[in-house]
Amino acid sequence: MEVTAAVKGAVYTGNRNLADKVNNYLFATHGSITDVAREIGYSRTTVSRYLSGKYDSDPTDIETRLSGFLASRTKGDPVPAATAPVPAGKTGSTPAFYESRDAKAVLGVCQSCQEYMGLGIVVARSGYGKTYALRQYAKLPRVAYIECDDTMGCRDLVEAIEHSLGLPGGYGTIWRRVSGIREFFNTNRGYLLVIDEADKLVSKYTQKKMEILRAVFDQSDVGLVIAGEPRLEAQIKTYLARMANRVDFYASLRGLSPSEVEGYLEGFDVTPDALVELKARACNMQTGCFRLLDRTLSNVRRILAERGDTTVTVKIIEQASSMMML
Repeated sequence: MEVTAAVKGAVYTGNRNLADKVNNYLFATHGSITDVAREIGYSRTTVSRYLSGKYDSDPTDIETRLSGFLASRTKGDPVPAATAPVPAGKTGSTPAFYESRDAKAVLGVCQSCQEYMGLGIVVARSGYGKTYALRQYAKLPRVAYIECDDTMGCRDLVEAIEHSLGLPGGYGTIWRRVSGIREFFNTNRGYLLVIDEADKLVSKYTQKKMEILRAVFDQSDVGLVIAGEPRLEAQIKTYLARMANRVDFYASLRGLSPSEVEGYLEGFDVTPDALVELKARACNMQTGCFRLLDRTLSNVRRILAERGDTTVTVKIIEQASSMMML
């Protein structure tokens, strides 16, 4: 089942007037969704979904609490309308986090797994932005993120989970320490455990580390997202049938589209020929990826700053490429 942050089943979009008022209030006061969520007793993710029109449950209770929140903050005064920011010129910079279709897919899987305590799989080629999107989601409350490598053993994996949860270093057998992790998740519900580079944990010779994760998921009230290279999907289907039949959400990243490259480059003054070259670096199915585009732009910015120029040309891109190969 493939989901994205923008598309997931039936979506509630009823009382947009209340949602708009809350959004306007947050804009005018420089407030945060996290503060609102804490005040009304809901998770940040749930409040965010309601304010963006993606809430798919009965809205009666959350609308009552949001109305009370607004009433207590504004004391009957009208909420000032949000004014659109003044368009800026070409800044020569890229967005701090670009919500491409791949990024939305990653965030959607994470959000769904956290809300419904599901198991999600995210697969992507290297450089597609999988890890960056996962780390962005991991900044939210009750999200534990682990990045694996080939040298990890079972004890290393358990220790990494304990560290990500802020648990003291455990002692005793692996079973005893895993039991402590399960107890933590069952006591502190609403957590999401993200295991990145999980393809490095499984091979035809051993699946013990993945079995530890399956056991934690099966016996805990926790959502689990497993991410890795495209081979991860085949590894799970081949060696971990008991995990494959538990997958609730799935996303396979496809890389940037040409139109997304244009959106990512909005802050740059790019000549038509240079735009074609940058699209090739981002969208080429053989070697192109988000990482290559971003590394190229980092060197382009450096060259433009040295020259005191603002226009990206093919010649500058070629010079930036030669710097990457040194």
